[in-house]
This record gives sequence, C-alpha cells and structure tokens, in this order.
Amino acid sequence: MRIVFFTGAGVSAESGIRTFRDSDGLWEQYRIEDVATPQAFARDPALVLHFYDLRREQVLKAVPNAAHRAIADLERDFDVHVVTQNIDDLHERAGSGRVLHLHGEIRKARSTANPSLVVPINGPSLKLGDRCPKGSQLRPHIVWFGEEVPMLPVAAALVEQADVLVVVGSSLQVYPAAGLVHHAPPGCPVHLVDPGEVSLPGARFTHWKEKAGEGVPKLAAFLRETYG
Repeated sequence: MRIVFFTGAGVSAESGIRTFRDSDGLWEQYRIEDVATPQAFARDPALVLHFYDLRREQVLKAVPNAAHRAIADLERDFDVHVVTQNIDDLHERAGSGRVLHLHGEIRKARSTANPSLVVPINGPSLKLGDRCPKGSQLRPHIVWFGEEVPMLPVAAALVEQADVLVVVGSSLQVYPAAGLVHHAPPGCPVHLVDPGEVSLPGARFTHWKEKAGEGVPKLAAFLRETYG
C-alpha cells in the first residue's frame, strides 16, 4: 500500500526552523523581496548568499523530531513517499528514503548557467566566486518566489497513485503546491495533521488537530492498525 506524505513548514518548525509565515513575512528580519527572488539575486547576490548561509547554519544545527522519525519508520511496513515543501534535509536524516523536495534543498547549489547542474554544498557557506564545474557562479538550489516549481508534475503523479494521503504541518495556503491535495484519487483517504483551522474546499479529510510531533506518531499507529 502506498502512503504519500505531503509535509509543510509545521514539521520543520518543531525542530526549531523558523518560517516566514510565522514572522509576518520576515525571515530572520529580512524582507522576502530582498533575499528570495531572482531579482534580489541579480541586484545583490552577496546579500542573498549570506541570507541562505544563515538558514543553512540553522538547518545544520537542527535535528529530526518525532514526526520525521515516525514517517521514516513507516517505510518498514508500507510504500512511503514524502513530498515536502521544506528545503531542509530532516526527512532524509530521520531515515526516509524517498523524498521529493518541491522547493529545492538548502544543502545543494546549482549553476546559474545550467539549472540542471546541481552540486552539494560542503559546509555552511556558499560564496561569491564559488563556481560550478563549467565555471558559472553557483546559487542556492532553491525555488524562489516568482520561479516555476519544476518538480510539481512529478509530485502530482505521486499523489495520483496514493492509497492514503497525509498532509502534515501545512495550512494549505501556498499555491501551486497546496493544489496537490486535489490530485488524490477518488476514495483515497486524506488525513491532515495540523493544530490550526484548515479549510480544504472540495475535499473530505480527517483532521488530527495536533502539532506534527504529537499527531504523526498517533496517525502512524492508526495506519498500522487499519492497514497493517
């Protein structure tokens, strides 16, 4: 049985990673327009690189929480796939083997000349002058505001093959990613783990109104009891 998890910022927040939606549109006192758009990188690449260095340091210090571990542990019993809006690698560090990052990965960089050329970042920093193997400046491997989300069709195809869909730590307000829920097959049970009030027009779902670290282990137990 295939279980697809769609995870948002609420999962990483419990590991201490702040999100811009929790801080009035600011990431550590930076305006989104100044650090997370292609125009910002063209205008002041040093500032953008510094900002992502700070975020990368935060990710490197963070550790997976109970939600990450419970999702990874379900791979022992089910065909589990994770589609995440998060740019950290906490799912992977918890042991999840099939993780699709919609918005990129903070610990990777890509060429400004060839977007398909992606390399790991060794350490916390990516600097001006750090170049890809073909000689072009490297940029964070992140989908910035105003850019296409290239992995969205792949994610949609995964959701279309789900037997159970679980949304964790997402308000389902960030589009186009939030629209993935509507790719679930007819009759596919949809579970939502989030402490907030969430509106999901046109979809029936079971709402586990708890934080990810509390709700996901409970949901994992329920899935084993129901489908194991």
